[in-house]
Amino acid sequence: MATPHATLVFSRHGESQWNVDNRFTGWVDVDLSEKGLGEAKSAGELLKADGITVEVAFTSFLKRAIKTCNIALESADQLHVPVTKSWRLNERHYGGLQGLDKKETVKKHGAEQVLVWRRSFDTPPPPIDDASEYHPKHEAKYAKLTPAELPTTESLKDTIARVMPFWEEAIVPELKAGKTVFVAAHGNSIRAILKFMEGISDDDITGLEVPTGTPLVYQLDKDLKPLPCEVAVAPLKFGRYLGDAEKIKAAAEAVKNQTKVG
Repeated sequence: MATPHATLVFSRHGESQWNVDNRFTGWVDVDLSEKGLGEAKSAGELLKADGITVEVAFTSFLKRAIKTCNIALESADQLHVPVTKSWRLNERHYGGLQGLDKKETVKKHGAEQVLVWRRSFDTPPPPIDDASEYHPKHEAKYAKLTPAELPTTESLKDTIARVMPFWEEAIVPELKAGKTVFVAAHGNSIRAILKFMEGISDDDITGLEVPTGTPLVYQLDKDLKPLPCEVAVAPLKFGRYLGDAEKIKAAAEAVKNQTKVG
């Protein structure tokens, strides 16, 4: 078996307040919930318990991911680690759905249509209205982005096209240098990288649920190919989650059920 050359650790942000409220979030800069703060702390404790020493970290422009990154590093006693932030690691832009209650949206548009918007590979939701308070053009953090860069809606396919240039330009060189890299981001920006790394099909990637605040660890060879892992959870073949397997499964299932109307 090949010797590990680099280590890559993903963590989706801890639970946000709009996860609790069951609203479509996307690029809206919602804070962590109390539970989410605890999940971020737990992620760092899991890193420390596993003996993982992070050398460089990456996160998005959204506070739920930034705080998860900082809290996890602090909890692992590694707050000194340099962190690079990029809008390219932001969550998928949910367009006109942002801010809407998920179950109310199902009642209005039908479960089938909402499922297409949430989980199809290449069908984006309706674009956000230009006058919406949630339009990213109103936020100073995106002032340097061109109109072409600033999304008004995205499919997972669009998100991948946004994330992967940053992966190649910023993250890959650190891994090639043999470093241990921590990426604290979002369900869909992490999905984008996992699709590439794991070779997951367009159909299967949409069903991959990434639980909040749970580190996912990859060992990579010198060509940055992931090394096989016996405890990977399908459809993953190479990554291992840190923590209690049953809790992780339950957390992923809870994400999947957010639009179910009882």
